[in-house]
Amino acid sequence: MDNRDNEGIIPVLARAVREVEAAVQRGSVTPSVRTKFQVVALLVREERARVKKDDSSEAEKAGQLKRLDGVATILAKTAARDTSLLVLLAEDAVVSDAAKRLRREMLAAAGVEAPAEEVASGAPAIGVAAPAAASQRRVVPQSVVSRQLANPFLAPDFSAAAQKRIQPRRLAGWELLGPLFRSFEYAGDGASCLPLPEPTSLAAPGGLQLMPHQAQVVAAAAAGHRTFLLADEPGLGKTAQALLAAKAANAYPLLVVVPNVVKANWAREAGLWTPQRPSTVIHGNGDTIDAFADIVVVNYEILDRHVGWLGDLGFRGMVVDEAHFIKNKSSQRSQHVLELSERIRSRVARPLLMALTGTPLINDIEDFRAIWQFLGWIDDKKPLGELMETLEATGLEPADPGFYAAARRSVVDMGIVRRRKVDVAADIPARRVADLPVELDDAAGRSIREAERELARRLVARYEGALERRTSGIVVEGIDHELVRRVAKWEREDTTTTKTEDNVFTMMRRIGQAKAPLAADYAAQLARSVGKVVFFAKHVDVMDAAEETFEKRGIGYSSIRGDQTPKVRARNIDAFLTDPDVAIVVCSLTAAGVGLNLQVASNLVLAELSWTDAEQTQAIDRIHRIGQEEPVTAWRIIAAQTMDTKIAELIDSKAGLAARALDGSDEEVSSSTDVQLEALVSLLTEALESTQAA
Repeated sequence: MDNRDNEGIIPVLARAVREVEAAVQRGSVTPSVRTKFQVVALLVREERARVKKDDSSEAEKAGQLKRLDGVATILAKTAARDTSLLVLLAEDAVVSDAAKRLRREMLAAAGVEAPAEEVASGAPAIGVAAPAAASQRRVVPQSVVSRQLANPFLAPDFSAAAQKRIQPRRLAGWELLGPLFRSFEYAGDGASCLPLPEPTSLAAPGGLQLMPHQAQVVAAAAAGHRTFLLADEPGLGKTAQALLAAKAANAYPLLVVVPNVVKANWAREAGLWTPQRPSTVIHGNGDTIDAFADIVVVNYEILDRHVGWLGDLGFRGMVVDEAHFIKNKSSQRSQHVLELSERIRSRVARPLLMALTGTPLINDIEDFRAIWQFLGWIDDKKPLGELMETLEATGLEPADPGFYAAARRSVVDMGIVRRRKVDVAADIPARRVADLPVELDDAAGRSIREAERELARRLVARYEGALERRTSGIVVEGIDHELVRRVAKWEREDTTTTKTEDNVFTMMRRIGQAKAPLAADYAAQLARSVGKVVFFAKHVDVMDAAEETFEKRGIGYSSIRGDQTPKVRARNIDAFLTDPDVAIVVCSLTAAGVGLNLQVASNLVLAELSWTDAEQTQAIDRIHRIGQEEPVTAWRIIAAQTMDTKIAELIDSKAGLAARALDGSDEEVSSSTDVQLEALVSLLTEALESTQAA
């Protein structure tokens, strides 16, 4: 299991141990505090044992063990302050029923299921790591049961019986997988992209327009091609290509496996490009999914819980995003992806299988062994089916001089598609902002949404109080929008908000803090795919969180902040520009938004929203400058289902007004206060509409 920094048991333990530490410092060591101390200690012991047995990379293990050491250190310091707690750390310490209940609650809060025997007896096997067998964690959502009952029989695909089974003839005695991989090194100047048909149309649903390079992949799927290793650089629209290829191939239901950070974006893109095909996203145990949807999106981190029923649902297509995540065939997520692919191929003759990755094919080509196996091109020992037939048709053997070039061509023709930004520069805008919605589905996200509701309730109370105090006798049917605007202005200018109350400024800061690990994770993925990346944030704590993530991922970075001396700033800029090991520069929007030339990168991540389009544009212009040879993409990280979404819409709308003003209209160029005010107006209006509808 691949625990992310904001997921799993460790954040739950960190919060709990801080609560215990604070209580001991206050001198209020109640029985509940002692219970929490003991449970944290037990869970740290269990988690340490689980991490050591996990199949994650050594770097990931080291990062998790370091975080557990941090929790253990706080436990030790706390016990040193109150030595009566030491007895609870003993191996034979008695575990009360209250401790057992608290342990189950903390595991549930972390999204970890207690083993079945614990749930049945209510008595966990304290001190023993939870079983690692995936079957003990698997679930079947009720919606899936309903679908299975509604249609218990899957229609057979008889075309599978007509497929030729290819038996190697001339190449039967050769070991072929090694030469196939080496062909991408020895024939390095050979083809790297499947010949694609010219599209007949660029039109897409809802008035959207495909770029020519996107439409070519869709045309290939419409013409009958069914396996793709789509390795376009980030920013070239792989998500839309995959969704429309599935539509062209009628590959429904479609399974999409993605990293957690882009899960919400896939749901949004599905709604844009294939609106007639309902989609659903699996969260946690899948309690909220629609099993009757045509497109099912699941993230790698929870795939182990759902692999059982997913394999039986009858998918006719499967997309794996950021497919380099499965390069380690011994990892659970790789095994689950390969299992699902094999089960789909066993019952569907020609399913649509697409692996999406921006990682260049010429680097560590053996990393793609699992991807080729997912696509059905090879198994553990040899090429399969069409690929073997193509290799036989070359008339060459690995000892022949021309074999490597022919082998590379054979693999590429199976469906490798690789385009760079510079290759299709005429197709795409010179500069574009791409929104990437992310789900804040942890405790911080829930707290933020509750704080937004509390802010809305406070605005409604102000509004209703103003109505009650009105003496003019004016009566407005429905919502008094003029009063709404006045109330929003009062709220924005109010300086009496207590420390426990959030205003529009603190809300946006909290959202930025919650997004930081997700934004940093996406920047790390970009750096792996395209090289240099610029990361912008408004607040120091967001920059700190991002840099901590990069350190844990082993990614080199430099930093540009307002408190640096000119010498340090110049050194850090030079490191990003010239040092190949420095992949990311972490920049303050206020300190690095102007006066810098960072055009060595063509990808930029905006981890936090600005209050004005001008500030956002200044940041983008650090890489979109004269001399930039590649199209620029700014990835704007948006927290779904929060005020972040409304702020983004307002910034974009105000940008349109500003553009018209600069073109000579009478509109005034907007300021940051406009966006803050409009955000409050929108929040209050929606709350009043909801109240009146109820």
